[in-house]
Amino acid sequence: MSDVHDGGCLCGTVRYRTLGKPERTTICHCTFCQRLTGSAFLVEPVFLTTNVEVVSGTVSTFDYRSPDHGRTLKINFCPKCGTHLSLLFERFPTMQGICGGTFDDPNWFKPDRHIFTRSAMPWVAYPHDVSCFEQHAIRADGTPATPWQVDSRLTAMAGQLRSIADIG
Repeated sequence: MSDVHDGGCLCGTVRYRTLGKPERTTICHCTFCQRLTGSAFLVEPVFLTTNVEVVSGTVSTFDYRSPDHGRTLKINFCPKCGTHLSLLFERFPTMQGICGGTFDDPNWFKPDRHIFTRSAMPWVAYPHDVSCFEQHAIRADGTPATPWQVDSRLTAMAGQLRSIADIG
């Protein structure tokens, strides 16, 4: 498999290239990412900014200051068609998250964690081999957060479904 992966916007005005594997691939269920994507979550391979380059076109940017933590997220998007392409993070200045669906072949990476599961849609299923976090995977003080166990959540959900079935 090649370590070079290309992608771009819907209209083809902006094209980008990533080098190497992502540092991590996150599925984010926060309400910001839900609104950004217009969907249930953002699929986000995260690269060192030095491993991402725009090869044609020029991105437009929108700075969003989070009301939750006060830090800025810079959203890069195509000025012509509006496709969201990537995000830059004030908290992690050396990293760039790519909107996973904008790769020409979005099947080459595999998610390794789900974050902000507290605001996930209730119908989302979590694989047993991926770390899941109620909020961020890294606390505000820089220490790692503790993931929850998928198996325990599935057991709890099955109990809730049985209770609902008993009521009906």
